[in-house]
Amino acid sequence: MNYHIIPVTAFGQNCSLIWCEVTQQAALVDPGGEAEKIKQQVAAQGVTITQILLTHGHLDHVGAAAELAEHYGVPVVGPEKEDEFWLQGLPAQSQMFGLEECLPLTPDCWLNEGDSVSVGNVALQVLHCPGHTPGHVVFFDAQSQLLISGDVIFKGGVGRSDFPRGDHAALIDSIKRKLLPLGDDVTFIPGHGPLSTLGYERLHNPFLQDELPVW
Repeated sequence: MNYHIIPVTAFGQNCSLIWCEVTQQAALVDPGGEAEKIKQQVAAQGVTITQILLTHGHLDHVGAAAELAEHYGVPVVGPEKEDEFWLQGLPAQSQMFGLEECLPLTPDCWLNEGDSVSVGNVALQVLHCPGHTPGHVVFFDAQSQLLISGDVIFKGGVGRSDFPRGDHAALIDSIKRKLLPLGDDVTFIPGHGPLSTLGYERLHNPFLQDELPVW
């Protein structure tokens, strides 16, 4: 699977354009805003958008989803249904950040643990990883050892859990029980910041080190 990262919004969110090299069919993952910039990048790659994929319902990850879905005539897929309250609350989110109003969004299809999403000949495994938000999902391409992790894990950090229905313990459990077992060689594209590998984070991410015993 090929990918091209398009940083968008004041939050520096990593919108991922991913595509199958054989078919040139593509998906946009987490188009958080700046729809015109995203359209230009898609045109430059010469690929065909077939769907919009969402990891979770925060404004900086979904802000341009509806506009781009209408522009390309494609469905919005994901996240897991527990994030519905975030997507229905997009007007309040945009007001909170002083941004142009973003209307409520209802995906064409919700995703669940164990689902598979096809992008051309590429099959993306869907893992439900709650903690940052209750309905957060990630997308994993086993063949290319590439993970799109949204705001679950970052280089040297993990997602915030102080939002409504956030849960730090669940977040760490999602990482340790679902992501790290995918393998040390897996490269992940986080929702913000630089890429990393699960192996590097397993060894060096301070949030993933077991606490030292208290004597």
